[in-house]
Amino acid sequence: MEARTPRPGSPVRGSDSGRPVMAALDLLGRRWTLRILWELSQGPAGFRELQRRCERMSSSVLSTRLGELAGARVLTLHGDAYHLTQLGEDLVAALSPLNAWSRRWAEETRTDTAGDCGS
Repeated sequence: MEARTPRPGSPVRGSDSGRPVMAALDLLGRRWTLRILWELSQGPAGFRELQRRCERMSSSVLSTRLGELAGARVLTLHGDAYHLTQLGEDLVAALSPLNAWSRRWAEETRTDTAGDCGS
């Protein structure tokens, strides 16, 4: 069974409501999706370059994810390079606080010595 591109207003994995946030969570929760977005936020790339940047993910998974992201209008193919659309750029900007949080998390966990749970 081929996965469909999540769309607001339609049932998605984990939710029959069709709420836009549930569709976005389904799309972004798919394996490698966030990595592809991150790599394209660094600049346009062709298929092979994206595959290299993403640590050689399988071509079938990359092809599927690119199709889903294009179907969601988050990226587009111009010539032989994938580019983020305005929606894609807005999505990366919305994820920017997660990048800031991850840096803070890295700093705070760097000082952990025993990996305890704060006790």
